[in-house]
Amino acid sequence: MAKAPVLTPQAEDFPRWYQDLINKAELADNGPVRGTMVIRPYGYGLWERMQQEMDARIKDAGALNAYFPLFIPQSYLTREAEHVEGFAPELAVVTHGGGKELDEPVVVRPTSETIINDYFSKWIQSYRDLPLLINQWANVVRWEMRPRVFLRTTEFLWQEGHTAHATYEDARDYAAYIHKEVYADFMINVLGIDVVLGRKTPRERFAGAINTLTLEGMMGDGKALQMGTSHELGTNFSKAFNTTYLSKDGKQELAWQTSWGSSTRMVGGLIMSHGDDNGLRVPPRLAAVQVVVMAIKGDEAVAKVREIGDQLKAAGLRVQVDDRTDTPFGRRAVDWELKGVPVRIEVGPRDLEAGTAMLARRIPGGKEPGRIEALAELLPKVLEEDQAQLLKESRDRRESRTSEVATIEEAAEAAAAGGWARIPWATLGQEGEAKLAEQSVSVRCLVAEDGSVPDADDAPGTVAIVARAY
Repeated sequence: MAKAPVLTPQAEDFPRWYQDLINKAELADNGPVRGTMVIRPYGYGLWERMQQEMDARIKDAGALNAYFPLFIPQSYLTREAEHVEGFAPELAVVTHGGGKELDEPVVVRPTSETIINDYFSKWIQSYRDLPLLINQWANVVRWEMRPRVFLRTTEFLWQEGHTAHATYEDARDYAAYIHKEVYADFMINVLGIDVVLGRKTPRERFAGAINTLTLEGMMGDGKALQMGTSHELGTNFSKAFNTTYLSKDGKQELAWQTSWGSSTRMVGGLIMSHGDDNGLRVPPRLAAVQVVVMAIKGDEAVAKVREIGDQLKAAGLRVQVDDRTDTPFGRRAVDWELKGVPVRIEVGPRDLEAGTAMLARRIPGGKEPGRIEALAELLPKVLEEDQAQLLKESRDRRESRTSEVATIEEAAEAAAAGGWARIPWATLGQEGEAKLAEQSVSVRCLVAEDGSVPDADDAPGTVAIVARAY
């Protein structure tokens, strides 16, 4: 009798495969309150690496980290009508504290535009205070009716950037810079996901924004996942919170603003983009553990794997030594394969005699022997090859499963078949977008014919990317 697979095969049940992998790879667990999650150490290690890579890019963009309160007076949200309307169904509201009813209910942070603007209005006095560029790493709460670990949870972790500028052009350009040079650079070159950069339609735009820029990734089942967004807020929040500055001409002017965010949803995107029936596959540039050095059995092998581990760490690789010879080798190998560590170095008694080790490459698959003394030079090249392969697979999947269509019906059929569709926005329009929404199909973004981001919703040649989405 054939052994049952460790994971439900993707082709059989993709959502079940996703949940199996999260459990078996020890990434996360469901929290005690519906919609919450417990992120386990290995899963949190992925998030920490995402934080490190993103934080460096955010600081290169000139933004500094700060922290704002979790609790926001409910009255703050009512100051910007479109904003409160957009978030009202998702709000968690605290009405009692310290054993008594509060004078004013407080909202558990769903996003921080309102409370940050309250302080921006105090900190900004003149044009010399601009631009003001702030980022915070925090948790937020948005009450989720259909939770799924990492993808949609009531509480999740994220970074949210908030900036104020003297002119519309400066704010517009900064939002575009974050979109391309921070988010796209990270997602493409570190996560290995070939995201599409585009502009949201008015229907999909962030509540309170005048423009939303998005990054959309195609998952293994052909659905789309919004990986991050960058918003031009115009002066909507400045008007509501009186965020003004004294210009060089001595006039009081409203500040122009942006906000932008990415979250632990990226962990879900990583899983669904690169995982296979054997588990996760972690891009080497992201991996908290790039190489695991495993002793198959025997005391001599244990000493040698520790020595190899030290040599590889000295060469700048992120390494973990697995010398647990009291646990069967096969079980440990399956565990590391589930976790998606890019390379396993397996060392046993016979390998020691020959001066070699077995390299098991998780991303392309397969094993090959290598000289132990050559590993420190060989592995960086191997890891870069595997990083490039994941990105190529992501790009090939999206290109092969994206159809050029001419009608609303063809767009809906392409999405239902597990792919994306490209349709001229002039053909689809807001009326066609509404019809697609009735079939659980959405316009993920608008792009120009050449794949760039259009300057306006109605720019000539604008194309809508249509898909089912998470």
